[in-house]
Amino acid sequence: MSSPLATRIIEIIARTQTLSVESVTLDKTFEELDIDSLDRLNIVFVIEQEFDIQVPDDHLVTFNSVREVVDGIEGLVEAVDAAAGDPAASKR
Repeated sequence: MSSPLATRIIEIIARTQTLSVESVTLDKTFEELDIDSLDRLNIVFVIEQEFDIQVPDDHLVTFNSVREVVDGIEGLVEAVDAAAGDPAASKR
């Protein structure tokens, strides 16, 4: 079962790429979903707005699958929440 954060990221990927939510799973790679580097930038831009975070440029090259995006964003959200002193907010 996916976390609420994973579900939101999957919904963002599906919406930005005009895909069905059912077709975007944690185990899908961007290649399988026909997502190119420009699409990745667009997805990350929407995620940054949605979660009010900044994704470092060096993270972008590590995102090759839905799971990698979820894991990377989860780590960034937790770090931001911890820095703000609000560990419960990671349940966003």
